This record gives sequence, C-alpha cells and structure tokens, in this order.
Amino acid sequence: MPRLPYGSWPSPLAAVELTRGAIKLSPGIVDHGCEYWAQARPDQAGRISLWRRDSDAVLTELTPQANVRTGVNEYGGGAWAASAGLVAYSSWPQGSVHLIHPDGSHQLLAAGTGMRYAGLSLHPEHGVLLAVREDHRHPGPAPQTIVALELDSDNPDGGRILASGADFYAHPSLSAQARLAWCQWNLPDMPWDRADILVADLDDLANPTVVASDPQVSALYPAWAPDGALVFLSDLSGFWNFHRWQHGAARPLHQADADFCGPLWVLDPVPYSVIDAQHLGCSWTAAGFDRLGILSFDDAGRSELTELHSEAVTIQLGGAGPIALARFGYADRPAELVSLDWTSGIVTTRHSEAPPPPPDLAISAAQSFEWVGAAGTVHGWYYPPQHVDCLGLPDERPPVQVWSHGGPTGFARPEFSLALQFWTSRGIGILDVNYSGSAGYGRAYRERLNGRWGVLDVSDCVDGVQALAAAGLADPDRLSIRGGSAGGFTTLAALTFSDVFAAGISLYGIGDLEMLATDTHKFESRYLDGLVGPYPAGRQVYQDRSPIHHLDQLSCPMLILQGADDTVVPPNQAEAMAAAVRAKGLPATLHIFSGEGHGFRRAETIIAVAEEALAFLGEVHGFTPA
Repeated sequence: MPRLPYGSWPSPLAAVELTRGAIKLSPGIVDHGCEYWAQARPDQAGRISLWRRDSDAVLTELTPQANVRTGVNEYGGGAWAASAGLVAYSSWPQGSVHLIHPDGSHQLLAAGTGMRYAGLSLHPEHGVLLAVREDHRHPGPAPQTIVALELDSDNPDGGRILASGADFYAHPSLSAQARLAWCQWNLPDMPWDRADILVADLDDLANPTVVASDPQVSALYPAWAPDGALVFLSDLSGFWNFHRWQHGAARPLHQADADFCGPLWVLDPVPYSVIDAQHLGCSWTAAGFDRLGILSFDDAGRSELTELHSEAVTIQLGGAGPIALARFGYADRPAELVSLDWTSGIVTTRHSEAPPPPPDLAISAAQSFEWVGAAGTVHGWYYPPQHVDCLGLPDERPPVQVWSHGGPTGFARPEFSLALQFWTSRGIGILDVNYSGSAGYGRAYRERLNGRWGVLDVSDCVDGVQALAAAGLADPDRLSIRGGSAGGFTTLAALTFSDVFAAGISLYGIGDLEMLATDTHKFESRYLDGLVGPYPAGRQVYQDRSPIHHLDQLSCPMLILQGADDTVVPPNQAEAMAAAVRAKGLPATLHIFSGEGHGFRRAETIIAVAEEALAFLGEVHGFTPA
C-alpha cells in the first residue's frame, strides 16, 4: 500500500459531492395514511419544500414554488403542520401562512405583512391553526403572542390572540376538550435555563393554570394524551425526563440520567410520539448516542422503558400516533427518513438524505474520546484519517482539525457526514468536541459554562487536542481549529488565548462580545448574561474575553467566512476581525457570501467553503492537496 503525506491523499470526495443529490430531511407525521415531511435542497439555494407520500405510494411535492421556513427567533422551526387531510405552512420570506385542502387548492390564512408565524399546530376539529406570532411591524424588539388563525378566514388582523405578556412562546396545543397548553419564558433566561408550561380553557384564557414553573427548571414540549392528561419534558431531575399532569397535579413518569430532548433552539413539534394514554414512543441520548424505545406507565406510578433495536446513532422523531415518520442518522451511511410502527417495531426506509457514499471511500466512524478538563471529564468524537489505498508516511502523524460546535449549547453528534469524510479521506483527522456547556449530558454539564464562555470551552478544546497528540494520534505542530457562530467565537478565542493551533477557520463567528451584546436579535439578546455576565456592568469581562481586543497574542493565519445577510452575527463582526488581524500584519482571508444568512445553505457556498478551507490548511500545514 503506497505511503503519501497526510493531507495529500487522493479522495473520492470532491467538494461538489458535498451537495450533489443531497437533501436535508426533517422528521414528519403520518395522517390518514399519508406521510408528510419537509426537505431542503442546497442545489435550490437551500429551499425547503413539503412532500406527501399517499397510501398508494404516490409522491407529491405540495409546495413547488414556496420556501417553507419561518424567521421567528431567527432560527424558526415548526413552519408546517398537517391534520385531517389539511396542510398548513409558512412561506419565507413573505411570512404568509397558507392552507392546502385535500383537493390541492391553496388558501391564504394570514398575509404576513410584518408578522412571522412558527410552531404551527393544526386543529381542524376546532377550526383553527395555532401559531407563535412574532410582530415585526414596528421598530424595536418584536413582541410574541400565541394566536389562533381561523381556518375559514384570511385573518386580516393576524389572528386572535390567546396568550400574551411573556417574552417568548412555544408549543401551543389544543386538547379534544378545548384546553390550550403552551410553553413560555422571559428574558434574561434562555429556554434551557427556565421555561414554564401553562394550561387554560379556551373560554377562560385570562386565568391559566401553571403546570410547571421553577426558576431552575426547563419544562418543554407539552402534548395532550387521549385521556386528557398532559405529557411534557422537564429537567427537574437534572435531565429532560417525562412528566405527566392530570387533575391539577404533575408527577415524573420515569427518571433516568439521560435527556429525552435537546435544548429548544427551534420551534419544532414535540420530539416524541403519544401512542396512547399509557405509552410514549421516544428517543434519548446516553453517552452521546441516541437510543430508541417505548415508555409504558400506569396510574399507580409504575413505568418501564423498553429499548428497541436500532442501528441509528441519532434519532429525530415525528408523529403523535402509533406510526412515526422519523429521521435516523447512522455512523456509516447517510441519514434516512423511516416509517416506524411502534406496535410492531417495524422500521421501513422511505428516503435517504444523499446517495450512498462512493464505494472506494473508507468510512471514518466516530470514536468516543474523553479527557479530563478544568471542570471534569470532557466528551468528544475522534475521526481518524482513513483511506482504502493510502497510508501516511513512516513516523508521520496526521494534522488534526478541532471542530467546535455552535450554540454554545449545541451538541456534536456521531453520525455520518460527507463534510467530515471530505477531510478524513484526505488524511486529516477531526476531533469534534462536546466542550463544557454542550447539550446531551444533562443540566450540570450545560451549566459548567455559566460565566465561563471563552474560558472553559477554549481550555476543553486545547486540552482535548493535546490529549490526542499525547496519544500519538495528532501532529502537535499541525493542529487547527474550526467553528461556526458560537463555535466561531471559541475558535477565535482559542487562536488568541492559546498557542496550540497553527491555523483557524471561523464561520460567521464572534470576535467582539460587546458588539454581540449590543447588536443581535431578541432571542439571544440576554444570552450572554449567563454565559459571560450582565452587560454593561460586566463590560470589562466582555473586553477581556473578546479576541478582537487581544490580537497582540495572535500569531497564526486565519480564514474568516461570513454570510452577508446574517442577522444573528452581523457581518460587521467578521469585517472588524479581519481588518484588525491584517492591521497586525498577519494573513487573514475574509470571504463574505451574498445571499447567505446564519448558516450556509447554497450549494455554491458549500463547495467554495470546502475548497477554500482545504487550500488554506494545505498552505499552512505544508501539504499539497491531491
């Protein structure tokens, strides 16, 4: 077997393969024998469309001209719903809401006109579509409410307000008995810090009942069971576990040191299935991997969690009944949309997110890698270089790229990704770090980062890659770090406040915490209160943690990639950082992509990012890409 320098291995994955034939599938629902789901296509500028597969296996694109998205909280979520043969969706960028009837005709439910709608919940039996509405008609922070859009109207007033007064809302849902449940929270909390669940009768909305409310508890994802009980997830135990509320009292259904949901960044439907009054179909995260099972319980307080066999390492559930339409992610192949029959346990593949990987691609699967950081054990995934025909040079260790995820309350999952294999198939290892503050390991692990963002996440990344090098798995002189959004901040901070990395790649990252604190959207406007400290009282801490104020400590080149239309981390962050690095005389490449926001969706952008990053690291690390 030939030996070639790491980084120069010929790969069957050209950058264009990262988008060719690829789609991004969402979990869906099964309604009256029809399956509904959404998919996004990079080759259509990231446009999201709704699809239906009927009982005769006929596929229909329901929204061929629309982009089914919403900008509520800027991250969106819950942009469509289906029930009793009706389908409702929000169209971006107009913000309008439409209803598709069983005969295929379209009806305008709300014109948008400065309003945004998300968290859609369709209730034909009550003649309404529930939604979280965000009002952008006036300057300043956009107020949110829960509204009902009448199905027989174009709702010129933007919908009837059902709940108001809180800063944020999520998960509106009606029971068969016309009881409304919802989730709400207020600044400065994020929904994973504190979120409350309330219930009210439709004819007595002024007097809601508090189901769950505690300053140190995040209660999310309420759903009605057929017997009128309310099921929800709460991290009262330190993990998001199931609870049940009925007859005015709430109780835990089953306690486990595992999360049955993740942090609420988007307003998607509940991530579990209500099979019947005593059974829930669910998934949970344990030791970084997702598991699949059925939770059975009774009125006497007994419960049993039965795990179902699955090859999936990541699981996103959809559906409220005995059949779910779920997204399964695997370690060795692209993710799939599957039909999951909870009664029989039969899983049927419906669609794949991408064509099979090339047969000559040696898959690098995630290997769990742990080390001891400043606050305790830290978790990550190591992906070693893999090739069917090449080995590295004798006595050469591979360059390794550290990936720092966004959020920072995000979670690096161990599923197959062509974007990751693009690097490992060329002889470059990846350490994907779930640094302190990440989701997936319980509340205490998330709260490690409180007050220490830019410190603990950085040291966790540094300690992790040094542990990898000490184990002989990385060349200590050829280490780089890459991250997007909050992970971009960790990247920039690691380059500034440590000398471990030879290069860095920031995607829509944060270089100036003060600028972020004073120039970002409402949802995250007080996020830094917990991560850094109150502003402006803690202004000195913000300056101390901001890479842009400490470029005298920076000594390596940088690639900065940014979307021109980003409202979460505005382009002025990237421009200021690049200008400051260049003023110091260091190499800094800045590429601002027109038509892109917070996250890159267009095929041409995805290709350009991969090619630029590979050329950049080749130049820095001294290898010639094949």
